[in-house]
Amino acid sequence: MNRRALEGYEKALGKEHPSTLTSVNNLAGMLRAQGKYEAAEAMNRRALEGREKALGKEHPDTLTSVSNLAVVLESQKKYEAAEAMNRRALEGSEKALGKEHPNTLTSVYCFAYLLHH
Repeated sequence: MNRRALEGYEKALGKEHPSTLTSVNNLAGMLRAQGKYEAAEAMNRRALEGREKALGKEHPDTLTSVSNLAVVLESQKKYEAAEAMNRRALEGSEKALGKEHPNTLTSVYCFAYLLHH
């Protein structure tokens, strides 16, 4: 279903449209939940690269993609890369949204979780 939605967004809006990239992000989450980590990583990277171009590196949606990539990297035991992505998400969220914003606090939790495990 997510693949079908993505195909529809790509045809209607183009591959780099923010709504299409949200669909890419959703598909990546589904793949991760299914344990298809390599495919999820590829989709997360696509969403991140597209959002960086379309929205900028500090946009909240871009930072969500950074966090999502960190999660899938951690799932693959790529801890150094996951740590770098978590650090980027946290620093970006603090700068863009403030230290008390819920997204920033989620980034704090994710980073702490990674460091604990």
